[in-house]
Amino acid sequence: MTDVLLTVHNGLGRITLNRPKALNALTHAMVREIAAALTAWAPDDRIRAVVLDGAGERGLCAGGDIRSIYADARSGGTASLAFWADEYRLNARIDRYPKPYVALMDGLVMGGGVGVSAHGGPRVVTERSRIGMPEVGIGFVPDVGGTYLLSRAPGRLGTHVALTTAQLSGADAIHCGLADHFVPSDRLGALVAALGDGGDPAEVVRSFAETPPDSALAAQADWIDACYAAPTVAEILERLADHGEAAVAAAKEIAGKSPTALKVTLRALRSAAALPDLESVLAQEYRIAHACLRSPDLVEGIRAQIIDKDRNPRWSPPTLEAVGDDLVDRFFTPLGDGELRVGA
Repeated sequence: MTDVLLTVHNGLGRITLNRPKALNALTHAMVREIAAALTAWAPDDRIRAVVLDGAGERGLCAGGDIRSIYADARSGGTASLAFWADEYRLNARIDRYPKPYVALMDGLVMGGGVGVSAHGGPRVVTERSRIGMPEVGIGFVPDVGGTYLLSRAPGRLGTHVALTTAQLSGADAIHCGLADHFVPSDRLGALVAALGDGGDPAEVVRSFAETPPDSALAAQADWIDACYAAPTVAEILERLADHGEAAVAAAKEIAGKSPTALKVTLRALRSAAALPDLESVLAQEYRIAHACLRSPDLVEGIRAQIIDKDRNPRWSPPTLEAVGDDLVDRFFTPLGDGELRVGA
């Protein structure tokens, strides 16, 4: 059985991620299949729009194939670099795709799942949506354009999400700019059928959309903006300690993450906010991913969370104070001939 189901019917190019037992986690082969389909469908006049969804009941996509990355990092390999390069190119292709790209972000949408959905449009969330960038918890940094998206969320909400690995509801995702419309999950089948009946895909999606619930994240913006405006992770933690129960809980979440990944992520978000477009941010994320592959925290974080599941990572360096600026700088070092060229 193929891991990506590709069909063309009633003017729709349909992409279904089809690894439900792995929550549709992306492999390199899947990325290449999706990219090839989008290339073929772009000039095809039979296809008015692309629809992306995931097989199974749990969600669209849990992210990348973390076990493969773990094996590659442990062995000193480079296969993950090729995967990330193709994945990031796919993210950029989705962003500039010439046809409507309707992403059904139902259920869990994590990491790489955000990359194949949130750069498209129109983007649909439901009452079941749980969207997040959990990378700092495994010693990595938000990628697939995650730092681009989160750096452009209102106020400091994106920084909070990145450093705590908080999951967004559908309403939160719309508020933060990662999604466009709220459609109840039991109407998604009817939505896809209506898209196949013709008409402007954006108007069809809008006709199914309902007013989303209030965003719980938006309601916390005051303390989030005040705390995450601090210039360093250490100072963010200090401010969180003085801003009430929810802020203290956020500080506890941050304190358990990789100190190196936290510092690199904060710099990446602030740098991404000043970069002009998604492609330039993806190039920065590729430099960071390149360095992460050789960082001890990536192997240790995946071991603790995914392999052994003891939830007790031994980070190196173990504290924020021990992570010097020189170490953080290494994650942003230009790669020369190895730079990501999105159009390549």
